[in-house]
Amino acid sequence: MASTPIQLIIFFYFFFFQLDAAIVLDVSANSTTTVLLGGATPALILPLFLSPSNSSKQLSNPPRHLLGSNASARPNARMRLYDDLLLNGYYTTRLWIGTPPQRFALIVDTGSTVTYVPCSTCEQCGNHQDPKFQPELSSTYQPLKCNPDCNCDDEREQCIYDRRYAEMSTSSGVLAEDFISFGNQSELEPQRAVFGCENVETGDLYSQHADGIMGLGSGDLSIVDQLVEKGVISDSFSLCYGGMNIGGGAMVLGSLSPPSGMVFTYSDPVRSQYYNIDLREIHVAGKRLPLEPGVFDRKHGTILDSGTTYAYLPEAVFKAFKDAIMKELHSLKQIRGPDPNYNDICFSGAGSEVSQLSNAFPTVDMIFEHGQKWSLSPENYLFRHTKVPGAYCLGIFPNGKDPTTLLGGIIVRNTLVMYDRENSKVGFWKTNCSELWERLHITSAAAPLPSDSNGTNITVEIPPTLAPSDQLHYVLPDELQIGQITFEMSLKANYSHLKIHATELIGFIAQQLGVNSSQVHLLKLASKGNDSLIGWTIVPSGSADHISNATALSIISRVAEHHIQLPDTFGSYRLVHWKIEPPANRTWWQQHYLFAGLVVIIVLILGLSASGLLFIWRCREQTFSAYRPVNTAVPEQELQPL
Repeated sequence: MASTPIQLIIFFYFFFFQLDAAIVLDVSANSTTTVLLGGATPALILPLFLSPSNSSKQLSNPPRHLLGSNASARPNARMRLYDDLLLNGYYTTRLWIGTPPQRFALIVDTGSTVTYVPCSTCEQCGNHQDPKFQPELSSTYQPLKCNPDCNCDDEREQCIYDRRYAEMSTSSGVLAEDFISFGNQSELEPQRAVFGCENVETGDLYSQHADGIMGLGSGDLSIVDQLVEKGVISDSFSLCYGGMNIGGGAMVLGSLSPPSGMVFTYSDPVRSQYYNIDLREIHVAGKRLPLEPGVFDRKHGTILDSGTTYAYLPEAVFKAFKDAIMKELHSLKQIRGPDPNYNDICFSGAGSEVSQLSNAFPTVDMIFEHGQKWSLSPENYLFRHTKVPGAYCLGIFPNGKDPTTLLGGIIVRNTLVMYDRENSKVGFWKTNCSELWERLHITSAAAPLPSDSNGTNITVEIPPTLAPSDQLHYVLPDELQIGQITFEMSLKANYSHLKIHATELIGFIAQQLGVNSSQVHLLKLASKGNDSLIGWTIVPSGSADHISNATALSIISRVAEHHIQLPDTFGSYRLVHWKIEPPANRTWWQQHYLFAGLVVIIVLILGLSASGLLFIWRCREQTFSAYRPVNTAVPEQELQPL
């Protein structure tokens, strides 16, 4: 049987005492297939697979209401989103540039118009996620020659770009044209487009893990504008960021039919280069904030910026919002924030379950021009306190002297945001964004690769370790339930005594996998010098008996595809082994059969003994090197408003 590009994974049902079914999946990172068989009963094979590019099988069709009437006329680019908003301050997607394609992880940014990546000629570029773009390796690369519509480097007779951001980071380089590919999950064929090839970057752009920026703003150089100008997509795109517990999400370039219940607001296309909405009021716990009319309409108005982490309100609005929130918090205690450099407003006592936050924090409503209401849950205006379990902080900040209202990514967690540029409106619809990707995934048919200059199709052989992440589609049978996920990694840390940093490492693992720290259990930690072998188990949250398929898929993909990003102090890691197991659904006697058998023997001995044998049980308490999981400190990257 031919294996898939990375691993062919096979599940076997087997029976314990031929009574209850169980499933064990065990995969070594260094082998193609590892199957554990339990018992001699016939096995039912249930594949968990990475869809081959030539598969014609239909997978996870989206709801009908998300398919536009013009969906067949103009294909969409459906793209997966990655990373955690508060860990990195952004979400990324994958793009491929050139022929053959070179992969990049780009920040999804509605506040930028240029899409750019580091160039191999870059004189000052940081160490990012992927190698720099090498124009000399692309047979379809063409520098953009000087013309009246661009800034020109007269010496090289080439168009250039220069972008500066409010947090003082900069990017500059040359403009070029090449094929941009959107991955095998997309229906959209590769398109020639103009992008920036960086020669200099500074500030956060230099130090960030992501390679560059995908500009979704409105402007001639925007990737959206270029695709619309070519007539290959409708003038619309959508973003859906994952929630506080589970990251990921989806992006669609092109139109979707709005789902029932989507709330729309007018977006003025000529007011500024930023996407704005017609916000009129904010209500906290159903009560309107006492604010002057037009307070949300000053300067740039109310802006949506997917590249900004938090939300920033005018001073008067922030004060009213903060006071209204605090009036509704009756059982919580205000505490200091996680970073002494910031005067964060934080509260303890809310518990660790995100689903229960609405019991402690009020609902916030955004009211638009005609009274339409977009409701925010607590995860849309809070972030976790990184040092105190069960504590949360306001992710809303004052915007200084700038009267602009800036709504960053935190506001749209688990919200499908539709930027309907054709009709000058923006829509909001609450949904589970981590699962939306599966519903939007229509087919596993391969997206065409770009052709070379002679029109000949080029086949690119991608090594398994470099296979583009969103070309992979994991499929779990609906009836499968996962009780826990276990994996081992070898770690080369900068610490000689890693055990004392175990709780810190648990926090990072939890954030990278999008789960609570209480779900991450350290099984073993064996160290020799800076080399360590660490075993982890991810268990269901709270009282749940299994991990949801959406969560499991997210964890499996991050683990199997090496997307766990650890701070430099923990050095580099390598995945050694991972497996998933079913919930513990056996009877008490099956789970404790050794103890039950021992009890029966003892009873028999006591019954047969004429002298009434006296047994003295001595139980020695056994101590383990277990580490109680707690949320750990993560440096917050507080991005500045525009």
